[in-house]
Amino acid sequence: MNNAAREAILGSIRSNLSRSVPDETNPVHLENPVILSKKVSSATLVDLFKSNLESVNGHCIIADSEPGVARALTTIISNLQTTNLRAQRIALSDTPSMERIMYMTDLDIEELTITPSATEIFSFDVGISSAQAAIAETGTLVLDSTYERHRLVSLVPPVHIAIVDASRIVETLGEALALLRKDNEISPAVTFITGPSRTADIELTLAIGVHGPQELYVIINGSR
Repeated sequence: MNNAAREAILGSIRSNLSRSVPDETNPVHLENPVILSKKVSSATLVDLFKSNLESVNGHCIIADSEPGVARALTTIISNLQTTNLRAQRIALSDTPSMERIMYMTDLDIEELTITPSATEIFSFDVGISSAQAAIAETGTLVLDSTYERHRLVSLVPPVHIAIVDASRIVETLGEALALLRKDNEISPAVTFITGPSRTADIELTLAIGVHGPQELYVIINGSR
């Protein structure tokens, strides 16, 4: 999309927002259209995110420290190793904390690789990454690829395990986008993940894991 088309679309959005009935409790700043919501506690956001993630068949574990995250990883992967998902070949994103936490686990695996190539990634059982934000009202992870190489790791292996700091859980989409905004711009490579991959394209029959991971685990770090 060229700049002229982009500005035309944004101009139309601003114009329609300006004609909306003002809501004094949720002011809209037209030059930076983020709807503000009432502040809620971090613990409440964690609980809301966990509830909404689990409602779409995701799994959520709350840890209080990096060692706690490592213990949660050990439990998740050990349990997966008893299933047909294997969990023997692990792909990591390239943020240093992922490798550090992984080496704190007590696991017996065949291979651990940081950001495998596009041709290699399809042979991995589990992808582990962090998330740059999470949206409590929908149980959605927000991954920004300008901060971390995690798109293939999070989208291709049958299992995706994401680690997110409790401080990065916000209530709404608008707040998440505001959190990611840098120099008044948002990265063009942002991935939103709500539960395992699913589709009902064929005869409206729900199928899990057709276009991406069939299992999603989220470990929340430092929530209490």
